[in-house]
Amino acid sequence: MKVTLPFVAAAAAALAVALGAPLATTVLGLIAFGVLHNVLELRYVAGRFAPVLNGRFLAVLFGLISAIVLCRIAAMFVGQPARDAEILVGYAVLAAGCAHALRGWLLAGAGGILTVAAAVSLTWPGYHFVVLAHLHNVVPLFFLWEWAAALPAATRRWFRAVQVGWVLVVPAAVLAGAFDVSAVSPSTVAAFAGDPAKIVALSAPPGSDASVGARFLVVFAFLQTMHYFVWVWFLPRYAPDAARAFERRVPWLRGPRAWVLGAGLGLALGVLFAVDYASGRALYSAFASYHAYVEFPVLLALLLGAGAARSQLVFRETASGGQPPAAVSTVTGDH
Repeated sequence: MKVTLPFVAAAAAALAVALGAPLATTVLGLIAFGVLHNVLELRYVAGRFAPVLNGRFLAVLFGLISAIVLCRIAAMFVGQPARDAEILVGYAVLAAGCAHALRGWLLAGAGGILTVAAAVSLTWPGYHFVVLAHLHNVVPLFFLWEWAAALPAATRRWFRAVQVGWVLVVPAAVLAGAFDVSAVSPSTVAAFAGDPAKIVALSAPPGSDASVGARFLVVFAFLQTMHYFVWVWFLPRYAPDAARAFERRVPWLRGPRAWVLGAGLGLALGVLFAVDYASGRALYSAFASYHAYVEFPVLLALLLGAGAARSQLVFRETASGGQPPAAVSTVTGDH
């Protein structure tokens, strides 16, 4: 329960603030934790899944995601053509992940699925980016599920059940209207009435009415807050083995330097947010592509069974240095 109760408390607090002030929660959360969680998430993923993210595959991903960054910057000036280009390059990232993990007819089948999905996304790009925004906030479920593999059986079952609860059950309840008394308050609805573009920008499906838009905004605010909790508080505290593995690859970011880097960049971007929020948000979105898109090839590896096995190389490497796996040592009180 030591690793489960923090999620229960955090989810209750996150839901309360998301229901009470969803727009402020989204904006202020982004300003306060957006850049920092980028840095810490990249540190965790690059450290824990070092055997997956290396060599030529890492170079290919870096090149593709850098192209996405350029697409997002270009979208500030040319609009939809750059967004369409991002969709195509995004599917190229997924294709690279499949090519890295699959062979034979499985790879051919995955290529066919990605081709159809890309066509659907290009036909309805507004829905594509709404799904992408929410999917990014859901992805921690898979990383937490994988991390929990080293927990004792009883603890693991409770831990995973709680993760499913906040990632899937709570948002489903909000979207179903279970919290409409507070979520769809007159002031929240009024903020969106007559402005469908604002709803889309804040991750509601295109064409949503004000009440539905408010529900999606609450879901986004809640999941974003929990997303920051996972990457800024929980995993740095309970998975130090990933940080150590990353530091062996990038020694100039040892110790608190990653935190200093994230906080410093966040402060600089916060100034831009204060001067011109729209430009700051666009710039943040562009460079956040690195942490958002690198998740998907690793996620594919996890779902296809490759990532979980390869991540154990990190565990064995850590153990050989005299340090126990973080999930076990945390629960047993070793650190």
